Amino acid sequence: MEQNHWKLETIAVQSGYTPENGGPRVQPLVQSTTYKYNDAQSVADLFDLKREGFFYTRLANPTVDCFEKKIAALEGGVAAVATSSGQNANALALLNIARCGDHVVAVSSLYGGTVSLFTNTLKKTGLSFTFVSPEASEEELQAAIRPETKAIFAEVLANPALIVLDIEKFAKVAHRNGLPLVVDNTFPTPFLCRPFEFGADIITHSTTKYLDGHATSVGGMIVEKGGFNWNNGKFPELVEPDESYHGIVYTRDFPACPYSVKMRAQWIRDLGSGMAPYNAFLSMMGTETLHLRMERHCANALALAEFLEKHPKVGWVNYPGLKNSPQQPLVQKYLKRGCSGVLCFGVKGGVKAGEHVMDSLKLAAIAVHVADIRTCVLHPASMTHRQLTEAELVAAGVSPDLIRVSVGIEHIDDLKADFDQALAGA
Repeated sequence: MEQNHWKLETIAVQSGYTPENGGPRVQPLVQSTTYKYNDAQSVADLFDLKREGFFYTRLANPTVDCFEKKIAALEGGVAAVATSSGQNANALALLNIARCGDHVVAVSSLYGGTVSLFTNTLKKTGLSFTFVSPEASEEELQAAIRPETKAIFAEVLANPALIVLDIEKFAKVAHRNGLPLVVDNTFPTPFLCRPFEFGADIITHSTTKYLDGHATSVGGMIVEKGGFNWNNGKFPELVEPDESYHGIVYTRDFPACPYSVKMRAQWIRDLGSGMAPYNAFLSMMGTETLHLRMERHCANALALAEFLEKHPKVGWVNYPGLKNSPQQPLVQKYLKRGCSGVLCFGVKGGVKAGEHVMDSLKLAAIAVHVADIRTCVLHPASMTHRQLTEAELVAAGVSPDLIRVSVGIEHIDDLKADFDQALAGA
């Protein structure tokens, strides 16, 4: 059977690397900064982008390349570029097509670090942002778009508001205006949702989370769907000659994946923000069991959410997979396999009672992380989102009493018992 007919489970295990006859069965870790060639012309051609290959790990590396190919295959894209972190992936995804004076429409429910990245750091580069509700109507989205707008950016499943994005609606408005829809698919992963099938054009990931799965390696990924019309007059850097490469035109010379080639040739080359080979090696091994882990994450999260929903000490629970969730129509459309492993809840008694519960947990740890095999909890308002204003916290769906739970793959009975004993003293 050809690879393009493989199921996602098979792609996760088999794609990205094909052993040669007598070669190692597992993709080796190529821990080398440089590569040997027998003639000068070969290296010159690499520098001119006339041939594929490796000449310096700042731009590309065999191990990283295999990981990129695996994630591109999982998402159904034409190419992927690995970065040093998820934050870096989100930044470069926009900087690759937007420059000083340009504008981006983004949803307000983004992860707090991403909001800060957009409103503080990228603002200093001359980019401006308009934030809209993830539940905005087509008319509201259209009203936010300006002549200088270069993209719409959203999360498929918001962190930590857990709002499910109506991808098709956002893609429809984006494409009507000649814009790409860029979505962060970190929480669902391609096992639960493949945004390209619903109209997204660029996908980003923090591979640090479920793809790696074991909290060992920081990284990011940018995946290009292919087929977007970059020749519509809005993206001159993709269609005009790049003098740093002797007049290469990305859409002309690399029609299959101009966005990804430009990303690597300019941003990865100049900023040196590619993924380290060892991180790629570890994350690639993690991704090979993605489908198995996500099934357990989803099952555990739903069971724990149902348990907390009935607990007398819990005031509210937010998990899209709950039968009474108002997001069920979108869940049935975009997240049929499950709603990932993150849930949020509030303890009766407010913030202090919630702090007591967090301090009393024995199995679940307080950790500034999410989406790995071990269950952990976090108080976003005072931790990951503390740099946001009160208005931004409200827009992001972060209430003062919100506790975010990243449900791991431990036995569900042990998780329920741990939360039960912690809530008993609240």
